[in-house]
Amino acid sequence: MKLAALLSGLLFGAGLLISGMADPHKVLAFLDVTGAWDPSLAFVMGAALLTAMPAFVYARRRGRTLLGNAPIELPARAPITPRLIGGAALFGLGWGLSGLCPGPALLSASGGSLGAIVFVAAMGAGMWLAFQWSRRRTAAALADAPLRG
Repeated sequence: MKLAALLSGLLFGAGLLISGMADPHKVLAFLDVTGAWDPSLAFVMGAALLTAMPAFVYARRRGRTLLGNAPIELPARAPITPRLIGGAALFGLGWGLSGLCPGPALLSASGGSLGAIVFVAAMGAGMWLAFQWSRRRTAAALADAPLRG
């Protein structure tokens, strides 16, 4: 199982490198629809969907992963909340400003890119702050809840 995860990660990283999705300048050119727009990443994303969809459908019909060693567990549909919209907006702003999203940022940081290292550090700090905030909200909600007995 760990070997499959390693190989999947290496394949994903290689795909990011070959497609140019790890290059922030290429990503920013894709997002610049009013200037020198580069639509090539749309084709990369489409090819990724066309490649992954048959495997996903097959695994979902089986109810197990492709290697057959774990059940497929899909999250329940949840309503669109202000928290979801806020998180999506922050993700989009970060992607649009830096040209990096988490996968390519980790790949670029592992190659020594200073901008990507700063991005990954800021991403880690943001994740830590979000965890702390969520934990405090949960603790406050539990403290305010009436006791059942």
